[in-house]
Amino acid sequence: MTISAALVKELRERTGAGMMECKTALVEANGDLDAAGEVLRISGQAKADKKASRIAAEGRVVVAETHNAAVIVEINSETDFVAKDENFVAFTDAVAAAALQSSTQDVAELVAQKLANGNTIEAARAELIAKVGENISVRRMARIASDGVISSYSHGARIGTVVALQGGDAELARDIAMHVAATNPQCIDESGVSSDVLETERRIETEKAQGSGKPAEIIDKMVAGRINKFLKNITLVGQPFVKDPDITVGKLLADAKAKVTAFVRFEVGEGIEKKVDNFVEEVMAQVKGAR
Repeated sequence: MTISAALVKELRERTGAGMMECKTALVEANGDLDAAGEVLRISGQAKADKKASRIAAEGRVVVAETHNAAVIVEINSETDFVAKDENFVAFTDAVAAAALQSSTQDVAELVAQKLANGNTIEAARAELIAKVGENISVRRMARIASDGVISSYSHGARIGTVVALQGGDAELARDIAMHVAATNPQCIDESGVSSDVLETERRIETEKAQGSGKPAEIIDKMVAGRINKFLKNITLVGQPFVKDPDITVGKLLADAKAKVTAFVRFEVGEGIEKKVDNFVEEVMAQVKGAR
């Protein structure tokens, strides 16, 4: 069957697939545009399945918000080059918008949601993989809803934060969101630190202090001081405020008669073990193999 250039062009505009892929799909579908689109979707899913095991540790963190809710989503690619591709950027923005409209907090449920064009997120992900040639992963999401003040901050597209306050105003909430992006606190205050973490830290500091040879009562004071410093470092309210290190975030909030009720911070690729190529070993292996 002869496939016209106009038909190939129309299918490309519909799907964004390559010219030869469109022509092959149209031949298989006997010139039927809808059927050819289905062929391309199936092909895209097959390619997605093949690439699923490849590590995707680059990408974007995207935030979408309304006056009383915000979502933050991390979507990964294999390379920073693809992370900046306009198709990838458009996909991540569309996923964040869909997440905001949905009530889900679960990624598995999120990818089943539909985008504005009617495709599910999972189908759009498969099509994007076929287009850019890399594994794409919708890795995680979080939602914060509040009847107080919600604000967010994005450092480029690699770090995103969302903060909810009771009391205060939008400017304060954004300042706190910026602070969270910069310092990465583990929790709001001491109540969020688990007893296991505290016990481990206390044991480590005690063992270190005992090596000083000082009396037990002095060691107890040393350990207490170090634990106090540890808690200030990891809790949001204990940290020096990044825009004015002379005051803590806790003091800043108290002066504004406000408190943080929740925060989320995502950074692209955190916790993902990236593959590091050892080029020396690779070259040596090739040399040995050539002998």
